[in-house]
Amino acid sequence: MPDARNASVDGPFERDESYVNDRIVADAPAGEPTGDRVGAMRWPVEPGRYRLVAARACPWAHRSVIVRRLLGLEDVISLGLVSPTHGEESWNFDLDPDGRDPVLGIHLLRDAYDERIPDYPKGVTVPAIVDVPTRRLVTNDFPQITLDLSTEWREHHREGAPDLWPEALRAEMEPLMKRIYTEVNNGVYRCGFASDQTSYDAAYERLWTALDWLEDYLADRRYLVGDHITEADVRLFTTLVRFDAVYHGHFKCNRSKLSEMPVLHAYLRDLFQTPGFGDTTDFPQIKEHYYWVHSDVNPTRIVPLGPDLAGLLEPSGREQLGGSPWGAATAPGPVPEGERVPADHTPLGERAWQ
Repeated sequence: MPDARNASVDGPFERDESYVNDRIVADAPAGEPTGDRVGAMRWPVEPGRYRLVAARACPWAHRSVIVRRLLGLEDVISLGLVSPTHGEESWNFDLDPDGRDPVLGIHLLRDAYDERIPDYPKGVTVPAIVDVPTRRLVTNDFPQITLDLSTEWREHHREGAPDLWPEALRAEMEPLMKRIYTEVNNGVYRCGFASDQTSYDAAYERLWTALDWLEDYLADRRYLVGDHITEADVRLFTTLVRFDAVYHGHFKCNRSKLSEMPVLHAYLRDLFQTPGFGDTTDFPQIKEHYYWVHSDVNPTRIVPLGPDLAGLLEPSGREQLGGSPWGAATAPGPVPEGERVPADHTPLGERAWQ
């Protein structure tokens, strides 16, 4: 998503956390969305009606791509991918022929936002779910999108889909995910977009306090909560997998590389080699986005050639801690041909398609 900057010239980075918070829910009446609460509407679950617009570069959007794949919703909710670079106003569909999304028929994601709210006044963000018949934005509330994919779309999950938001574990997951969001997911941005030394120093210490805590926390457990992958692991993965490639240098989170932290890097390798995680990760797009779009942080827009990420394919040894990726569920099938990350964009090579 475009990075929401703080309103003040100097001081700590503050993310704009207000979204179009409509929801697609199983018990909504068919047809037109209905009012549910002030400022939000309830849209019906209808296979084929909606398009998930995401950027492989963006960690917030990457969550939704992973969850959609793990749950087997590829034939139920279509996927539109925007370019890793964007202008001041919008993500664009430059990856598609003629720069136009083949399903929505639009050049800029802003068009779907403006169709919903004319002259949309805030940042145009991904992920976004768009109503295909009207080309209107439904929601860009990224934390809720993935939870709703797990719960409201359950009737359309693939056979053997994992339970990523298990009801019995939610009381444990919620505070953990909140800490991961504030301290890690958003913590790297707090470092990268700090506009004075004092703010940066505080953000740096706060981030590394959290990463050191995770290094200890994951030392004797394979996954964050329970004995299989959950939403919490998805949310942590999208930051960790970008750490050495962009956050370490570009965002000045450089006390050490993640590859120098034995537990966290083994945890990352374990997830990266699990279907749905590494096979949806596109490192050239990730690097191009951060180093090109953030021209205030990187004025030359030079995209580094490194680092060497082949270490992500080394055995993790995490299976010795017990548990399994899927629990009683099964792995997803091969990546659909039209959604494959190019083999030269990932250490997995053609294994990413299998």
